[in-house]
Amino acid sequence: MSRPILATLLLLTVVQRWNDYLWPLIITNTAEMRTLSVGIALLFSRESGTVWGVVMAGTLFVVLPVLVLFLLLQRHIVEGIAAGAVKG
Repeated sequence: MSRPILATLLLLTVVQRWNDYLWPLIITNTAEMRTLSVGIALLFSRESGTVWGVVMAGTLFVVLPVLVLFLLLQRHIVEGIAAGAVKG
């Protein structure tokens, strides 16, 4: 019975940690150690303009693992929603 709850909790926790921006920005001191979220934010340039193709390619690398994880856990999440909707 707790499988849908654990699947939802896992998905939300992974998304929160994967998209974390401030803590990795504070903790890392070299460009090689930065996370993808920080790296994408650093791709925006004020002087020469933003190269949107590179930014969108980097964003794909951030979104794709979370999307794959959601697709793997989707069955359990929908099962939990359906179980909560039944009266009786």
